[in-house]
Amino acid sequence: MFRGRTSQLPPHLDWRTWLILGGRGSGKTRAGAEWVNSIVQGFPPFRPRPSLSIALVGETLADVREVMVDGPSGIMAVSRTERPRFEVTRRRLVWANGATAAMFSSEDPDSLRGPQFDAAWGDELAKWKHAQETWDMLQFGLRLGENPRQVVTTTPKPIALLKGLMGDDSVLVRTMRTAENRDNLAQSFLAHMGKLYGGTRLGRQELDGELIEERRDALWSRPMLEEIYCADVPPMRRIVVAIDPPASATRKSDACGIVAAGLDATGMGWVLADESFAPAKPIQWARGAVALFHRLEADLIVAEINQGGDMVAAVIAAQDHAVPVRGVRANRGKALRAEPIAALYEQGRVRHADRFAALEDEMCDFTHAGLSNGRSPDRLDALVWALSELMLKREVIPRIRVVG
Repeated sequence: MFRGRTSQLPPHLDWRTWLILGGRGSGKTRAGAEWVNSIVQGFPPFRPRPSLSIALVGETLADVREVMVDGPSGIMAVSRTERPRFEVTRRRLVWANGATAAMFSSEDPDSLRGPQFDAAWGDELAKWKHAQETWDMLQFGLRLGENPRQVVTTTPKPIALLKGLMGDDSVLVRTMRTAENRDNLAQSFLAHMGKLYGGTRLGRQELDGELIEERRDALWSRPMLEEIYCADVPPMRRIVVAIDPPASATRKSDACGIVAAGLDATGMGWVLADESFAPAKPIQWARGAVALFHRLEADLIVAEINQGGDMVAAVIAAQDHAVPVRGVRANRGKALRAEPIAALYEQGRVRHADRFAALEDEMCDFTHAGLSNGRSPDRLDALVWALSELMLKREVIPRIRVVG
């Protein structure tokens, strides 16, 4: 029967589509193959009776055979109690109980016209040649039995079909990181991949199974942010902590943006920390900002006061009355405030001292129309306030300290 990590086991819920987003070597193919074997054999609780007609869909027919069927984690490898017979000319697997699994390629969506199934496994959907057409034809054919189901396993890429599935409340989504499968991978591989790609856009996609998006008209780009990371941080002559407080502290409220930035002796701006979080009550974000201020030996806390007015300075003073606070008021739109900071990045005048995944996601999703999800760019707002204080004002406090 089905064996594996909890993340590889089918959810015990009423579902039609189970989407598994996984990094390279995370075990997503094994999960798909084990699921097919389990439903063919009728292993409870995954299937009360055997599925008899299954579709196997991959980028090409060669991929279906080499990965989904004959691969080291494919159906043949996991069929411990009974191996199916492979009918090459008919491009299908046949089990002793009469169940069949037919092979289909995304290169030929029309091949899915006519056949009908009670289950399907689609692998590497983000690579499918004619993704939407193939998916549509598969849905029309998934019509047999009392509860036809499909499993999709893929390393994510920002294609429209995958984003649509992830945004569909009826689709169960599970993410698996490469590191979760460390017991079955070479340790040298994990160490080497972590060293080369840890925290990068490519690493988050290919190792952590994250969907990394970038809008073409965003003020920042992924390649730009990849190039400015530098772990060798010089001494700073100024450091500020910026706060973008939320309007409320409810569970669905925006995050409190808390970003620290510094200015080195050459005039280079450095983003030093992003400690934004949600939901955040005033006492919580004030405590976090003050702690970051002391840890970095900052000069100033800059706080937007549009929402809280004098309350912002008051809650910070309640944590430490000696911390200097400058209130700033947003008189222009977020995009107008962000444009000069984006220009500093384009001029090569800003570096990032760490990989700030959540912050960089906002930066690469932010256009003149805002974020694609309609929410407030709280981390980005705090970043803009911090770098504006350091690099768009003439005042400079000549003090030197080492960050670390």
